[in-house]
Amino acid sequence: MKSLGVYVLLGLAATVYCVPVSKVTVQDEGFAKGYLKRFFNLTEEKDPLSRKGADRMSKKLSEMQKFFGLRITGTLDDNTLEVMKKPRCGVADENIARYSTFGDGLKWSKNTVTYRIVNYTPDLSQAEVDDSIRRALEVWAKVTPLTFTKLTSGTADIMISFARLSHGDNYPFDGPDGTLAHAFAPSPDIGGDAHFDDDETFTFRSSTGYVLFLVAAHEFGHSLGLSHSEDRSALMYPLVQCQFELLEMNNQMSQQMTQRR
Repeated sequence: MKSLGVYVLLGLAATVYCVPVSKVTVQDEGFAKGYLKRFFNLTEEKDPLSRKGADRMSKKLSEMQKFFGLRITGTLDDNTLEVMKKPRCGVADENIARYSTFGDGLKWSKNTVTYRIVNYTPDLSQAEVDDSIRRALEVWAKVTPLTFTKLTSGTADIMISFARLSHGDNYPFDGPDGTLAHAFAPSPDIGGDAHFDDDETFTFRSSTGYVLFLVAAHEFGHSLGLSHSEDRSALMYPLVQCQFELLEMNNQMSQQMTQRR
C-alpha cells in the first residue's frame, strides 16, 4: 500500500512537470491589454482589479481568439500572444465580418476616385513606389466600378503618405514591425487616406521586407470602405504573413495560366 502511494505521488509529479509553463509576463499582459483596446474596443473599469474588468478582458480575448481561429479560452496564453505580436494592419478588427464595410454609407459617391502620393519612402525608388501604388489600386478597379486617377498636386480623395510614430491622426505608428499601415473609410477630410509606417522596410517584390504592393492593396480596401475579414485567404485579413501566402498563390496561378497559353 505504501509503494502504491509512492507511485501515485511520482505520477502526479511527472504530470505537473510535463505541463507547459506559460511564458506570459506582466509586461505581456500590458501589451495584450493595449492590443485589445486598439483592435477589439476593450474599455477598462476605473478599478483595474474589479471583477467586471476581468470579465471584459476575458470576453475581448475570446473575441480575438475566435477571429484568428485560436483555441477560445478567454485567457492570455502563448499562442494568443504570438498572434498579437505578428505584423499587421493598424485598422481595428472590432467590426468582425467575413466581408463587410465599416458601416452604412461609407463608400465613394462617384466612380472616379483621385489619389496623390504626398511623399516617398527611401526604401524604394519613386518609380517603384508609383508602380506599387498603381497596381494596388488596379486590384480594386478590376472588381468595382471605380477608376483611379493620379494627381501630382492639390487634395485628392486618397492622400497617400509615409510617416513615423505620431503623424497627426491620433493613430501613431509603433516603430519597426507591429502595425505597418492604416487607412480611413470614405468620408470628408481624412477619409480614404492611407498612411504607411516609414520605420518599416518596404520592398518592391522581395520577401526580406514588406512588399509595398501587398500592404497597399490591403489598405486601399479600407479606403473603399471594407473592414477586416476573418478569412485567412482574403486580402482583407489583417495579418501580413497570410497576404504573402496569397501573393505566392497568385504568382503560381499566373505562371500556370502563362504556361497553358
